[in-house]
Amino acid sequence: MQHLIQSLSTWWHELSWLEVIAVITGLICVYLAAINNIWNWPVAIISTVITVYVMAGKALYADMLQYTYLTIINIYGWYVWSKRKSGDDKRPVVLISRQQILVTLLCVVLITPALGYTLITFAAKLHYQPPAFPYLDSFCTVVSLAAQVLMARKVLENWLIWVFVDIIYVVIYSIKDLQAYAFMFGVYIAIAVIGYFDWRKVWRGQSV
Repeated sequence: MQHLIQSLSTWWHELSWLEVIAVITGLICVYLAAINNIWNWPVAIISTVITVYVMAGKALYADMLQYTYLTIINIYGWYVWSKRKSGDDKRPVVLISRQQILVTLLCVVLITPALGYTLITFAAKLHYQPPAFPYLDSFCTVVSLAAQVLMARKVLENWLIWVFVDIIYVVIYSIKDLQAYAFMFGVYIAIAVIGYFDWRKVWRGQSV
């Protein structure tokens, strides 16, 4: 136990203050989303803006682009959640449609290889550090963006997609020695599971 505490203490002191802020705000925003609280969006904006800078420093360019886009999606999500039907205190939770499934799969299949190739090509031409895991990173980026859009639309199944992609991210960030982010995404998995069951409960209550 003492060795574990010492390891955690060493890990914490090796983190940059930007990583600490990004991790804390990232965990808070996901928790707020899981409990259906609209304030998850402004907190998420803080986390994603900081993460853009951190990912650029680690040559995870797809992630850098992802978090740039996520910042925009967070603004969009804040706007969408603010719109609600008269008499409703919150935007209703909905199930994923067949069209949303097809569009998501199509985006993953088409954009993933294109993004991976683009990252490799531009990194070489601009003499940047070669991208880490370009195609796997691109796949996770596309899936994450799709999940975030579905969350903004309050689609229940967004949480299941997050569980899937967060498991992959834990592995990637552990390999890239981004232990703070690996830990954060490990917690994300647990919160996503909670979020799914909480939103499902809300959805069932809407049907009564």
